[in-house]
Amino acid sequence: SLIVRKNKYTYTMLNLFPYNSGHLMIIPFRHISDFTELNAGETEELMNETGIMIKALTYVMKPQGFNMGMNIGKAAGAGIDSHLHLHIVPRWIGDTNFMPSIGEVKIISQDLLDLRNKLVEALEHI
Repeated sequence: SLIVRKNKYTYTMLNLFPYNSGHLMIIPFRHISDFTELNAGETEELMNETGIMIKALTYVMKPQGFNMGMNIGKAAGAGIDSHLHLHIVPRWIGDTNFMPSIGEVKIISQDLLDLRNKLVEALEHI
């Protein structure tokens, strides 16, 4: 399981097909595709969990920045357009090389379950 943490309204998991090492998704339990359908509790927990996960990723991976966002709808690039989720992608200066630019492939040399365990452990310290 790539689930890092479960909350009342959301759960956080590592992306099975990450854009970068540490790519997390925060996902509401309720299956909705429209951001405006989130209730106040879901919205609050989504944002609070984002901050907590940024702290955990910083503790474990020491990124130099983050990309965060949602692809809402197929036209916006949502891989699963029936269930919205927030992406958190750690970034480092120079983390793009010739492989994605020319070869159209991203190489991630990190075991996802090992990273999941490190994030779960980090949550105990932050």
